[in-house]
Amino acid sequence: MADTSGQDSAISFGPFRLVAKSRLLEKDGTPLHLGGRALDILIFLAERAGEVVDKRELIKRVWADVTVDEGSLRFHITTLRKALGDAGEASRYVVNVPGRGYCFAAPLLRPAPSESRASLPAASPHALPSPLARMIGRDDDVEKISAELGLHRFVTIVGPGGIGKTSVALAVAHREVEAFGGQVCFVDFGALTDARLVPGTIAAALGLTVNSDDPMPGLLTFLRNRRMLLVFDSCEHVIDELAPLAERIVHEATELHILATSRESFRTEGERVHRLFPLDCPPERDGLSMAEILAYPASQLFVERIAESLSEFELSEEDAPLVAEICRRLDGIALAIELAAGRVNAYGIAGTASLLDSRFSLLWRGRRTAIPRHQTLSAALAWSYDLLPAAESATLRGLSVFVGPFTLEAALAVAACQGIGESEAVEAISNLLSKSLIATSPAQRRLRYRLLDTTRAFVGDKLVENGEATRVARAHAQYFRDFLRDIALKSSGMRSAGGFLPYADHLPNVRAALTWSFSDGGDRTIGVDLAASAAQFFLELTLLTECFRWTQQALTASDANTLDSRQEMSLQAALGVSVMFTQGNTEAVRSAFTRSLQLARELEDLHWQLWLLRGLHIYLTRVGDFHGALSTGEQGESVARKLNDPAAALNVEWMLGVAHHLIGNQDKAVRFCQSAMVENPGSRRLNIGHLGYDDRIVALVALARGLWLTGRPDRAVEAARYTVGEAELLEQPLTLGIALIWTIYVFLWVGDWANAEILIERLIDHSARHFLGPYHAVGIGQKGKLLLRRGDVDGGIEHLRRSQATLYATRHRIMTTVFATALAEGLAAQDQLDEALRTINEAIAEIPDHGESFDMPEMLRVRGDILARSGNAAEAEHCLQKSLDLSRRQCALGWELRGAISLGQLWRQTGKAREAHDLLAPLVARYQEGLQSRDLVTARELLAALN
Repeated sequence: MADTSGQDSAISFGPFRLVAKSRLLEKDGTPLHLGGRALDILIFLAERAGEVVDKRELIKRVWADVTVDEGSLRFHITTLRKALGDAGEASRYVVNVPGRGYCFAAPLLRPAPSESRASLPAASPHALPSPLARMIGRDDDVEKISAELGLHRFVTIVGPGGIGKTSVALAVAHREVEAFGGQVCFVDFGALTDARLVPGTIAAALGLTVNSDDPMPGLLTFLRNRRMLLVFDSCEHVIDELAPLAERIVHEATELHILATSRESFRTEGERVHRLFPLDCPPERDGLSMAEILAYPASQLFVERIAESLSEFELSEEDAPLVAEICRRLDGIALAIELAAGRVNAYGIAGTASLLDSRFSLLWRGRRTAIPRHQTLSAALAWSYDLLPAAESATLRGLSVFVGPFTLEAALAVAACQGIGESEAVEAISNLLSKSLIATSPAQRRLRYRLLDTTRAFVGDKLVENGEATRVARAHAQYFRDFLRDIALKSSGMRSAGGFLPYADHLPNVRAALTWSFSDGGDRTIGVDLAASAAQFFLELTLLTECFRWTQQALTASDANTLDSRQEMSLQAALGVSVMFTQGNTEAVRSAFTRSLQLARELEDLHWQLWLLRGLHIYLTRVGDFHGALSTGEQGESVARKLNDPAAALNVEWMLGVAHHLIGNQDKAVRFCQSAMVENPGSRRLNIGHLGYDDRIVALVALARGLWLTGRPDRAVEAARYTVGEAELLEQPLTLGIALIWTIYVFLWVGDWANAEILIERLIDHSARHFLGPYHAVGIGQKGKLLLRRGDVDGGIEHLRRSQATLYATRHRIMTTVFATALAEGLAAQDQLDEALRTINEAIAEIPDHGESFDMPEMLRVRGDILARSGNAAEAEHCLQKSLDLSRRQCALGWELRGAISLGQLWRQTGKAREAHDLLAPLVARYQEGLQSRDLVTARELLAALN
């Protein structure tokens, strides 16, 4: 209680100064004339500031020797209020409490003895905690917050624990000290445990004496006419009490500004929220240099904190990628990064990175001077977690099961297993988001949520401690099983292939659900269901190794009698595709496709039948059974007619075109595949779905090659470039691999070594990055062929032998004869004629009984050249004539020209120059384009020599 009677000290409230002993009242330094009774009332009420003084007690004190009624008291109270200002303002000083009495409601300040009479209490800028010596990555935030504070007067910095809210707020406050004339006050609510003490805490920070259970009236009186900045720090645990108070202060004190930090916003009128995001981290990309990594604030902070404790520290190029990984794993949270940097002295950078998965990383201690809740990650997270009501904490524990982003629907499914209803869960998630315990994932067509890794680790431990882990993991797995199954049903066969692609960000959760399902504590029944639904998901994302792993595990784990037909059909089909593209064309592929096709026919599912016929068609072309592939295409014709679907008919047309190209019917191939050059948006992703590549691209490949073979080199090159461009747009590894493999030959055939080399190197790199083993072997073989053409015979032969070994091991026979032909040419160039002849004879013998394939004319030509070099002119001529005859039957003008060049050279040597000229000249004349391509240049040179 203020004692104003025994000393001549002044007390101040608002613009007033009262010296009780001298019976002096001043306003803004000017004496104010007030009647004796009114002044007595003011002095007595000031003595009991903050208390309600009973009317009878007040009358007894002021009129000790006189008997008066309450009317006299009311008259002098009115006089006092008028003297203190208008009624509206004065009522903030002297408050009437109906039925009880009167209260002096203003906070009273007693200046120090050295202060002059005219001085007013002011918050000292020296009361602000010191800012960080150097704050990293927050300059833009400080700039924006300062601007927002000037415009809106009430700004809240919101973000998760440890992200740096207080540091940013202090930087802003120190920047604004001069603008507020030194009137900046820092109020730390972090240590406050009783929300009822919020007004008193603010008053104490301002240096005000609190003499009332309700300091608010006096607090508002003091702040009302002051230009001042209040910094409210760590508000989240008292926000229910503080929010209405802050709103009232901003409303009534029109010159006052508030800058607050909190893990959730105040949600009050006039508040402007500035959400503080994590520090930018280096992207997850190979090949980043140390300089590029250190361009990101998170890396800079990590390295700077290490240097503070290790003065000799210098980051090496070797460790720089580990720094990037650590910062990403810690989500750019400043506190987490600082704590991790503090471990480098003990464990090194690599050791610290390896310990991030350990729960002990949550217990790493930081600076001893840090506030307790910022000394470990666990403490920082526990601070927020312990403030949560039961529904929110249970919801948050359940969300720890998610790996990466998740949808609201997925979150509700998990919350339900925690006994939380939908409406309650929606509210809980909204609150957790506002409290910065859940984040949203950017750049998504549909909103996704995620937990920061540090938060997920902390609440994951809480999930286990509460015995909820198994229940939540089961609900998580069941949700994704049902989710993927619904999409699979909607995208059956070819009707809407590509249906899984928009949901690629669910991949981490699908993996986690499968891992749990097949674990010792999981549920294999859910696992088999989930694997069957996820098979198509993995195929569309070209995750072939994972597809093989889970489909095989599901088929192994399940009893044949427990699988329904559709489940087994899906699993067998996915197994066939994944094995074919990762391990080679084994009999297991044919068996899986055959079984799946049988089930599709039993189910009378035409879409699946056509899809499986496409898969079988691919397999048969890869093993070199081109007539089998043609037969499969013809079966597809029957299915497509029943479907009466133009898109299905188009796919079958392309299947037939590809088969005809590989058999050697080049005119039919071009006719069937020409439609692929017409852009068809409806079928762009029609065939990628579930099978891993786009049939249109394969048709374009066959078209490009068919154009060269039928004597149109320029259009072949144009189609080849177009094919690669279209494949790139699809962003699908298998499709691009196929496009590169087959179009490379167009450039080799026309003699464009430079572009061939570019595409070959790209294929080798692409197939290595995506673990496409057979494709990599093809790239090595093509490089060998290019080396031969450039004169490096030894290097060419070495590459071709390496390629052949892999292709034979994986039964990738579609290319083995092509490379054997090139190898035979290389051996002949080294005068190893016997081995060359044996090699080409073995290649020819690989062609099935029909003796037909797209490259048979070329093989016969090479065999003829080898025989001619061996001095066997008659047999060589016979072989070259067979090559020409077959080229004509295949409508392969490209092969025919090559065969004619070889035969013409042989005839020239044997004195048949006229016959050679008559053979070659008409063929050259048939070409209307590509006149500078390699074979045509060679042919014209030979004609000139023959003339």
